[in-house]
Formats: sequence, structure tokens, C-alpha cells
Amino acid sequence: MITQEIISDRQIEIIEAAGKILTRSGISGLTIKNLAKEMQFSESAIYRHFTSKEEIIVAMLEYLAHDMDMRYMQVTNSDHDALQKFKMIFENQFSFFEKNPHFVVAVFSDGLMEESVKINETILKIMSVKMKHLMPIITEGQHKNVFTNAITSEELIHIVMGTFRLLMFKWRVANFQFDIIRNGNNMIQSLLTIIKNQEK
Repeated sequence: MITQEIISDRQIEIIEAAGKILTRSGISGLTIKNLAKEMQFSESAIYRHFTSKEEIIVAMLEYLAHDMDMRYMQVTNSDHDALQKFKMIFENQFSFFEKNPHFVVAVFSDGLMEESVKINETILKIMSVKMKHLMPIITEGQHKNVFTNAITSEELIHIVMGTFRLLMFKWRVANFQFDIIRNGNNMIQSLLTIIKNQEK
């Protein structure tokens, strides 16, 4: 599997070009032929770096997982309290996706996702990265009575991640036509209304 540490500059260029095609034409438009045309390469030049469309999508998702891990680590290692860290995690991600919507297309790669075990495994890896960083924030917030203890931290994580995933899916289906930063901030506030300890 390709990770950000070992991915070549040329592979990053291919991933970025693939991202443009994904954003413009969706998963069906991402072919090696179209990618070669986009980059003004020969198809054989693409095949030297990736053997298939699936491998490009997997590389893109691996790249996203690693990038998320690095960005989230900065938040979780900061001196902010649990409430602020919770906001920062999501603000960070909404800002990233606004600049890089093709990653959202890759995560919701209709058709290819159903056929590819590797793509599904990498999407699960992305979810586990988010859980790894969110769980200690939620747990800290519960210990300090900032977040509700009426339900378990695992249940809170499911509510939070499910809400985030639904918003990203709606943005994708809407062809990125609404303001994801504004809608994302509304989502954060709504979630905090639900999960904050009402006695605080």
C-alpha cells in the first residue's frame, strides 16, 4: 500500500490529476485514458506508477488517511480543552475538504466501492483514524462533565461520525454547491447541543 511517506512526487501529480477528473466527471470519468489526456502523458507512463483505476483510488485514500492523522495529531496534542479540540477537528476537516473535494468523491466512489475490497478497507482505515483521535477527546470531555455521560463514548462517536458522514454525502450529491464551511459549523453547533452536558 502507498503511504504519504513513500509516495513519489509523480504519483502525487497523478493523484491530483485524478482528483480533478473525479470532481469534474465522477468515478465513471476516471479512466487511465482520460488521466493520460489530462496530464498529457502516454497511458503507459501512467501504468508505470499505477496498475489500475482502483489502485489510484486506494492511493488517494491512503494519502488522505495519513494526512488526516498528521493534522488531527496536531489538534489532539495541543493544550486546548476537549470542547475546543472537538470543534477544531471538524473545522480542520471541513476546511481541508473545501479545498480538496475530490477526496470526498473518492470516499463515496459509487460502483467501484461495491466491487473493491481494497477501497472498502482503506475507507475503514480513514474512519479508524478519525475514531483514534476523537475517542480521547470525547472521553476527556465526559470525564470533565463537558459532554454527556448519559450514553457511552462509543455511542457518542457513532452519532458524531454518522452526522459528519451524512453531511459530506449530501455535499457530494449536491455537487459541492452549498457552503460546506457554513453548513459544517452549523453541524458542529448542533452536535454540541446534543452531546454537551446540559447541567453545565
